[in-house]
Amino acid sequence: MSSFFSKLKPKPVDPVVPVQVNPVVAENEKGMFGRQPSVTAHDTDSDDEIVDKDAQAGVQKAEVMNQVWGKKTVFMIYGMIWCLYFLDALENSMTGVMTPYVTSEFQLHGLTAATGIMASLIGGIFRLPLAKIIDIWGRPQGYALMVACMTIGMIMMAACNNVQTYAAAEVFNQLGGNGRSYILGILVADTSSLKSRGFFFALIASPYIITVWCAGPFAQTFLNINWRWAFGSFAIITPVTSLPLFFVLIYHQRKAERLGLIPKRNSGRTLMQSIKYYTIEYDLAGLLLLCGGLALFLLPFNLYTRQSDGWRSSMIICMIVFGGLLLIAFGLYEAYVAPVTCVPWVLLKNRTILGANILAAVLFLEFYIWNSFFYSFLQVVANLTVTQSIYVTNIYSIGSCFWSFVAGIILYKTGGFKWQSLLFGLPVTTLGVGLMIYFRQPGVDVGWMILCQILIAFGGGTLVICEQVAGMAATTHQYVAIVLAVQGMSSQIGGAIGQTVASAIWQGNFQERLLRYLPEETLANSTLVAEIYGDLTTQLSFEVGTPTRDGITQAYGEAQRLMAAAATGVLALAWLAVFMWRNIDTRERKQIKGAVL
Repeated sequence: MSSFFSKLKPKPVDPVVPVQVNPVVAENEKGMFGRQPSVTAHDTDSDDEIVDKDAQAGVQKAEVMNQVWGKKTVFMIYGMIWCLYFLDALENSMTGVMTPYVTSEFQLHGLTAATGIMASLIGGIFRLPLAKIIDIWGRPQGYALMVACMTIGMIMMAACNNVQTYAAAEVFNQLGGNGRSYILGILVADTSSLKSRGFFFALIASPYIITVWCAGPFAQTFLNINWRWAFGSFAIITPVTSLPLFFVLIYHQRKAERLGLIPKRNSGRTLMQSIKYYTIEYDLAGLLLLCGGLALFLLPFNLYTRQSDGWRSSMIICMIVFGGLLLIAFGLYEAYVAPVTCVPWVLLKNRTILGANILAAVLFLEFYIWNSFFYSFLQVVANLTVTQSIYVTNIYSIGSCFWSFVAGIILYKTGGFKWQSLLFGLPVTTLGVGLMIYFRQPGVDVGWMILCQILIAFGGGTLVICEQVAGMAATTHQYVAIVLAVQGMSSQIGGAIGQTVASAIWQGNFQERLLRYLPEETLANSTLVAEIYGDLTTQLSFEVGTPTRDGITQAYGEAQRLMAAAATGVLALAWLAVFMWRNIDTRERKQIKGAVL
């Protein structure tokens, strides 16, 4: 037994740095499961240099800002980040509640999951060029760009007159919101030691513990007035509350420039040369191929039921074929043509980083499979109010944020993330998702559903923190931004696929079950059946206990059982991903210098 626990003890491991000019060296490391090969290269995190001379300009600016501000300023920045996360959590909860009502207003409730697919894809994939933007230009500049995107998205949501405009608005909103959250996470990574980073990541996510209680009444207030007012309010709140942090960052960046701490660089390029340079540097062609391929391939699974010929529709067939061809073209382009690749393939050769990305994708994939129609299920089947439904759906947020503190403290004390995931995070998550197959049915007390939510929340709180730290522990500070960007992209692609699977299960089964379980007098009215399928408000208009309401709840239950089963099966990939990690001791790694918490 003692030998088993000795294998759980994390070991020091050199970081992976994608230095192309130096050959990588294969070392043998005594890890959790015997001898494990590790790939190492030159570590650029020197104790003697204030600024890494080989780093990109934005990374250098971030490093020197740690030299010109004190810990009091860092604490103030963390306070601002916490407030921004609070508002972001409130806005996310509100948007999740409003979306079914927006789609229902246009008689398209079945597209609730579909409207977020393009937004998730673009928001996630854009993190790759965003990582380069903040590494080349700086953190404040990227932050300002993302706030502008969020504001545009909110304005479009408030003014939309159809689902198409709302979906486009979601693209801007998610692109900006995901990007801003990503940059806030990078700021924490810039100002915290690796061993304490898990705790501070948990700290900035803690506002979800509070917003779970106020999001319900907040959303209900706007629903009683008009859902457009909710988005219009945040179109004003978002830029106003984001400005203070921008001014703090830009002030200290310019202060460092005045002190001569930032090496001056003159590109010597003309405007056209700069456009060409950044087009290549950000691999815009590769990003377009990836985004277009994923969108064309995934969207047909949400839209096929709206075509008279279903899967035989020429439009559906063309989208799937061309989407697949674009994805193949992306792979060939990245391998043989692209002078600069959008995905850091050298870093992904490291199994810890690769495993962290697989886990990130799987966690979002399984979450969106079982969660996409859960809010509607709680109102229609469990007969909960809007506020009560929000409380239940937000149990994951509050529980995972609470437990991530525990995971962060354990990580700080022990330096190990792999054993936390294997012995607690994965078993508890798998149990919670698996139990939903049985408990998410009509007639089951909602308390059992809450139990499943709590289990998934505690397991997820551990896995998310460990996944983020695992990726960062395997490299140096210069590559933290791109590592987290790839993790974010993996999460969003996983989420988009999860929404696609959920929407496909829903559209392929819910309507069929309605035709099977609705009473004859209801089925005789085809217009009413179409409204029941496409409108949450119509579903709720039938009294509990009536044959029509019972038929609707039975159809919900069978569709939800399939979603829970699919989510449980997907988690097998999560186990494989964690077994890929090296057992790295985060206490032995120093990535940054200066005012660090």
